[in-house]
Amino acid sequence: MYEKIIEELSIDFLSRLYGTLDSNLAVIEDAFSVTVHCRDGGVKVQGSSRAEVEQAAACISQLYRMFSISGTLDDNSVHYVISMIRENRADELHELYSDCICLTNKGKPVKARTVGQKKYVEAIGKNTLVFGIGPAGTGKTFLAVAMAVTALKQKQVSRIILTRPAVEAGEKLGFLPGDLQSKIDPYLRPLYDALGELLGGEGAARNAEKGVIEVCPLAYMRGRTLDDAFIILDEAQNTTPEQMKMFLTRLGNNSKAVVTGDVTQIDLPRNCKSGLVEAIQILQNIKDIEIFRFSRKDVVRHPLVQKIIEAYESRTRDDRE
Repeated sequence: MYEKIIEELSIDFLSRLYGTLDSNLAVIEDAFSVTVHCRDGGVKVQGSSRAEVEQAAACISQLYRMFSISGTLDDNSVHYVISMIRENRADELHELYSDCICLTNKGKPVKARTVGQKKYVEAIGKNTLVFGIGPAGTGKTFLAVAMAVTALKQKQVSRIILTRPAVEAGEKLGFLPGDLQSKIDPYLRPLYDALGELLGGEGAARNAEKGVIEVCPLAYMRGRTLDDAFIILDEAQNTTPEQMKMFLTRLGNNSKAVVTGDVTQIDLPRNCKSGLVEAIQILQNIKDIEIFRFSRKDVVRHPLVQKIIEAYESRTRDDRE
């Protein structure tokens, strides 16, 4: 029997490590075939394999480091760290939580939660145009909005423009109640939600009244030149090639653009090609443009979402074969 002791862990961390009904601890024990016991402000890891004990201890140490910096620990973080250690990629986790992008309206730091997210944020910082391609829950839109808010606060740009194509996903605009704006608002709600979390409802509304922040359908972009702005096109998989070209050619002086989308969730008619799919084929070798692809490991929603995405990907591969 092998064992390793990790000492001087905070009480707050230990309570989070155990999780509801010891759920997080059970996940770690099952992943590495070990047992973990609380021991005088620390933990003792025991198991029949030295390698498994060392990996489990490394997992707990990494989680403690993350908790010390971010102040949070959830089941998704536990699953992610386990997977990275299992793949011998623990070294990539060292700088993960060190950089704060900005603070939410409640003062909570916004930071990359996966290695993929960190590389995505770095790509936005280095390039004028970034395509963030990946499944739901990878944070591609929220992180882009966080980077936009940071750029605005640091006076790197004078305004933020957020846009989406108003494409129907099995529902009809005509059946929604209210005037045109009321019909369009549901499509833009995720963007409003991200702004509200980062700036607060009043702050976002105040900036919208001043014209500093604009949230609008993609159709409103035609004929404009967007100077000194941070522009985000969300759900870009639902643009046509003509719409995508129109959007990309709006980019003005001292502006930055982020285009996000999931090429597995295209709601366009079957005979209509996605502008996002075409754009990443045409623009992949142009300097100052980066095409960043997330994987299901970057999903930061409930761990079950990763399994759902994996199941759908597997079904798609089977259908193609």
